[in-house]
Amino acid sequence: MNKSLFSSLSLLCVVLIFSACSSKLDAGKINLENWKNDRYGCKGLRIQDLEELRKIKNTFLEANNQELILTFGRPDRVELLDKSQSFFFYFLEPSEDCQEGQKTEKEPLKVLFRLNAINKVSEVTITTLNP
Repeated sequence: MNKSLFSSLSLLCVVLIFSACSSKLDAGKINLENWKNDRYGCKGLRIQDLEELRKIKNTFLEANNQELILTFGRPDRVELLDKSQSFFFYFLEPSEDCQEGQKTEKEPLKVLFRLNAINKVSEVTITTLNP
């Protein structure tokens, strides 16, 4: 009896561990290597995938924060709102972080991933506005 209980618990643990692991998201035709090498949009590589991003942006709904990071790399900026939501910013156009000390004339185009309290994407927006 104890041996079968131990086996069942071991199997359950293994299943939980593998189901908790995050994987990369399907990013369509977006060049993820270019995306990750274009921090803050400084090189102009991310903007090349704008149309593809517009087509597939809603497929990222319900993804978790770790899946976003595995797919797109570390966000350029993270903003926490009222302890239950956060935003991941990925700049498509050069941000003010590209040239230290120089202010950009306009707000750069960026992708905002809104994450809810359980770190799931609830909204994906491509905009120049800040949340």
